Amino acid sequence: MLGASTFWLGLCSKWRFWLPQALLISGLTLWIYWPSLRGELIWDDEWYVRMNPSLHDLRGLWRFWFQPGSWVEYYPVQETVQWVQWQLWGEHTLGYHLTGLFLHIVNALLVWKLLAKFGLRFAWLGGLIFAVHPVQVDSVAYICELKNTLSLPFFLLSMMAWIDFDEGKSVLDYRKSLEFFLVAMLCKISMAPFWVIILLYAWWKRGRIGWNDFLNCAPFLLVAVVFSYLTIWSGAVYEKSAHAVAAATPLSGILSRLDAAGQIGTVYFARCFLPWNHFLIYPQWPLHEDSLLAWLPWVVMAGVIGFLWHKRADWGRHALLGLGFFFLFLAPFLGFVPVSYMNFTWVMDHFLYLPIIGLIGLVVAGMEGLYARLSAGARLVAVGILPVVVILLTGLSRAFDGFYISEEGFWLKMLQSNPTVWMAHTNLGSRYLELERFPEALVQEKQALVLRPDSGDDYYNLGLVLEKMGRAQEAKTEYERAMKLSPGNTKIYLNLGEMMRRAGDAAKAEDYFREGLKIAPDDASLDTDLAASLVQSGRPREAIAIYEQVAENNPDMAQFQYNLGNALLQMGSLDEAVQHLEAAVSLDPKLVSAHENLGVALAQLGRLPEAMDQFEDVLQLNPNSWQALDNLGMALAQTGHILEAIDRFERALEINPQDAKASDSLAKLKQFEQQQGAAGKN
Repeated sequence: MLGASTFWLGLCSKWRFWLPQALLISGLTLWIYWPSLRGELIWDDEWYVRMNPSLHDLRGLWRFWFQPGSWVEYYPVQETVQWVQWQLWGEHTLGYHLTGLFLHIVNALLVWKLLAKFGLRFAWLGGLIFAVHPVQVDSVAYICELKNTLSLPFFLLSMMAWIDFDEGKSVLDYRKSLEFFLVAMLCKISMAPFWVIILLYAWWKRGRIGWNDFLNCAPFLLVAVVFSYLTIWSGAVYEKSAHAVAAATPLSGILSRLDAAGQIGTVYFARCFLPWNHFLIYPQWPLHEDSLLAWLPWVVMAGVIGFLWHKRADWGRHALLGLGFFFLFLAPFLGFVPVSYMNFTWVMDHFLYLPIIGLIGLVVAGMEGLYARLSAGARLVAVGILPVVVILLTGLSRAFDGFYISEEGFWLKMLQSNPTVWMAHTNLGSRYLELERFPEALVQEKQALVLRPDSGDDYYNLGLVLEKMGRAQEAKTEYERAMKLSPGNTKIYLNLGEMMRRAGDAAKAEDYFREGLKIAPDDASLDTDLAASLVQSGRPREAIAIYEQVAENNPDMAQFQYNLGNALLQMGSLDEAVQHLEAAVSLDPKLVSAHENLGVALAQLGRLPEAMDQFEDVLQLNPNSWQALDNLGMALAQTGHILEAIDRFERALEINPQDAKASDSLAKLKQFEQQQGAAGKN
């Protein structure tokens, strides 16, 4: 097979040969993913983009590279690209989707080139199938799967450089392969089995694996082990620091995991050839390791491998290479090692993004072999069938891509395909809550509890909805149920404490906050609310001590600097209050309350021009702030700008006719103006 590679690679270097196919691949890919280009942030997109604090400042880049555990995964290359994206377009999703689309087209073209290195005449068809296959939609349309689309080009370049090294023994090719592999690992841990693929490739090419092959793959193994460990360790550190509890999975002993692996692998294999139905989250079937049928996939696999091994001198070795590639890269997701998503599903399409290349290569090689054996008439029929298959795959992918346009539509379509997914009800309820569609949110959260009645998280969500609806007593009941089922969920203590504080029961609020802090001693939100309840109880000095500790631990967080400055202002420690409020507005120039309180503190210190600047900043951010107009009017009056002060008070009353402060001040200023006018006439 490799003997023909030089000819075909030379042919591919002529643009008249490759340009039409490249345009076809690019055009069909663009058509498929056009709907989701305007798509919203969906599901984990919110977590990876909007809620990722390290994307929002320059220090985040340092944390990505040199502070493992600062985020849920240690993928610094992927995270750096995402950081750049945030700086370019923030929450506007078009740029993120265009990035994924561009990378997918690049990957499809590189798959074509990789298959061409194996001497396949129809290699471009492999790139086309990769581009339009429906199982790829989850990786391309789903923003948070950038790690898939970004890691793959480096893997493919590494694989191609390795093939060049194996043929020419060039040190440069070896170094390029290792460097590309390192970058791929820094994008996603699932690249790790590459060192086994190197050995499999050696066997496929020469029929044996020599000592040199083991020695050559050793650095790849070292990179895989080091960065796999670093990523796993980083995730554990993040879970601990975020006080997150890894979701339990139904997998227990070795028999349960083997049972799951056989069935999960079968489903993934079938999805590649029968991608008609699209489940965003697949129904999770029960495992029965005591049933003989549960072990049928392993029996079939053993038979297939035995048969292919028997045919290894001929086409069997090609099949073993393709299947080996597929299952080796799929192995981390088969259940041998339980992963958190397995608490609600066994199968997710985006894990096929890389493994499917092995099956695509096998299909293309099979098509070539079959085409060579067909008669001229049969070849015409085959050529006619191929566009039909491509059109069918493209149409399916386009339809599946439409799921990613809106978050509400995403979850509703998920429930249409799989009504048993409790997570869809939970997340749809959260979406309705965000949109303040409270009755609909209530329905969804109750339905989630029907499907998962022992879920503390869902009782918490139900309590949150009821609280927003003003049904405080019912909310309290649901929070207390959640606390019994999920005692480690500190958000429950936080919400109960805030409810008590708003109700005026500062002592009970303090109890809840302190209970939460026993679970998470460094939780800044609990500390902050505890301090607020202490202020409410008339214990401001204790509150300030807590605020100082929180601000010291989070020097870059504007809200914590504001909280401390505000407490100091209430205590009358004006100079210290100004120091921390200035830090708050420096860290977050859009924090309106920090500008307002800083202006108040400066005014009390007699620094009226500076105070007026802060009140003007408030009005720039919120032109309807009648409080800022009041404060600005008072400062103007004190500096002798009576007419301007009158104007500000009149504007404040237009916004809030019940503003007694503005009404009283305006009356006094007008009376003063009249007296001044009368005195002038006299």
